[in-house]
Amino acid sequence: MANEERGRRKVRNGVVVSDKMDKTATVEVTRTYQHTSFKRVVRRRKKYLVHDAENILNTGDRVRIIETRPLSRRKCWRLLDVMERAQ
Repeated sequence: MANEERGRRKVRNGVVVSDKMDKTATVEVTRTYQHTSFKRVVRRRKKYLVHDAENILNTGDRVRIIETRPLSRRKCWRLLDVMERAQ
């Protein structure tokens, strides 16, 4: 209900690639799309800095992140939930 009150927030799924910072993790999101002229499937990756207040994330975790207000210069995403833990 709070999500509808503030508008539509973007949600992404990704993998944690770095957890060396305090209360921050780097999550890599991979998206695939079809190229408009060549009709080939293209894979693009982007890294997001994610707020992890309890420092619970480890490298290799599959997570869901949600857009939020800017928390620092590059960090404007926060952890929504952990879908799968790393082995």
